[in-house]
Parts: sequence; C-alpha cells; structure tokens
Amino acid sequence: MTTTTPKPVAIDRKIEQKWGPALAASGWTGIPNVIFQRQKALGLTPLDVNIILQLLAYWWEPGNLPHPSKATIAAAIGVNPRTVQKRIAAMETAKFIKRIERRTTRSGSATNLYDFSGLIAAAQPFAKEELQEIEQRKKDKAAKLERKRPRLAVVKS
Repeated sequence: MTTTTPKPVAIDRKIEQKWGPALAASGWTGIPNVIFQRQKALGLTPLDVNIILQLLAYWWEPGNLPHPSKATIAAAIGVNPRTVQKRIAAMETAKFIKRIERRTTRSGSATNLYDFSGLIAAAQPFAKEELQEIEQRKKDKAAKLERKRPRLAVVKS
C-alpha cells in the first residue's frame, strides 16, 4: 500500500510561520474559535473542551471520524479513563457528540467513532453572531473613516 503526502496549502505555510517547522510538521488541528471562545455559553467545561481537542486531533478527513480510545485521551490529559468516559457520556447527553460503536467480532469491539455534528449545529448560532459582529465592526470602521472632518481655514485678521 502506497501513501502519499498531501501537497502543502497556504494555511500549512501560515501554521509553519506561526509555530515553526518542527511543530507544524508534527501535526496540528483546526478548530473554529467559537467552540472555545463560547464554551461557557455552549455549556462545555474546560475538561470537555480538552477532550474535544484530543478527539479532534484524530479527525483528519471529513468522512473518516476520529476513534481514539478513552485510555489514550486520558493519558494525554492526565485524568482517569473513567473521567473521560463520564464527560463523553455527558457531552453525548447534551447532543454535542455522538458515539458510534464499532464491533469487530461477536464478542469484541473496537474503539468508538465520534461524530461532532451536534456540536457543529450547536455552535452555528454563535458563529453567525460572531460574523454579524465582525461585519458591524467593519461598517463602524468604514463610517468612522468617511466622517467629514472640519475644514481648517486660515483666518485673516
């Protein structure tokens, strides 16, 4: 089986410029700012966000859902796997994450797949709000620049 390295795109170069070649080459994860900037409004705890970040680090392609083990996540963030299990269950109850069980044999199973469509849907209103705020700031800036300034004239006495 032959694997190919994807061609770098502009964002990859920007990541490298920001973080340096070694960090960029070791892997990076894209996540919309609104997820962590509005975590409180979404009802996510800091631990939830950390778990989401760990899960997203394994989501490389849109159609290939991430599937790290709870033990892997727990080891990365320094908590007990049971803690990760409880927080994932809570996020599933809140409809942010959907666990998809994978069976390998009649008696065994592989790690779960994790679907983020609920989190994506929950974050959409905040993203739209953010876009409206950005647009309003642009309009305010343009209006400020267009204001007429008083014309100064030489006064003769």
